[in-house]
Amino acid sequence: MEKVPYTDFVTTESLIEELLKNKEFKKAITRSNLYKFWKKVAGEKFADKSKPYSITYDKVMVVACKNAIVAQELTLRKLQILTSMQPYLKSLKINVKDLRFDAKKWINE
Repeated sequence: MEKVPYTDFVTTESLIEELLKNKEFKKAITRSNLYKFWKKVAGEKFADKSKPYSITYDKVMVVACKNAIVAQELTLRKLQILTSMQPYLKSLKINVKDLRFDAKKWINE
């Protein structure tokens, strides 16, 4: 990392460069970018009642849902949602094979 003369600080550019070398950090940023598209993929009706939670090791995206009714509705639309997600998944080079909707993962903010 490059230090700023006469200080204990490092430049922002060098700090970001170091962070981007970390494989787990890069993966987290990529997933975060995917999660930003959830509103477009799920639609306005479900955007506030569901949110991506995680992606498992076996490429299943877990979506937290406000309640079981929302989880059921989204489960019925799973194929449509997966189809809508494909352009985003391809551009971010993420492989998601399935979706799982879980009301137990919901956290009120």
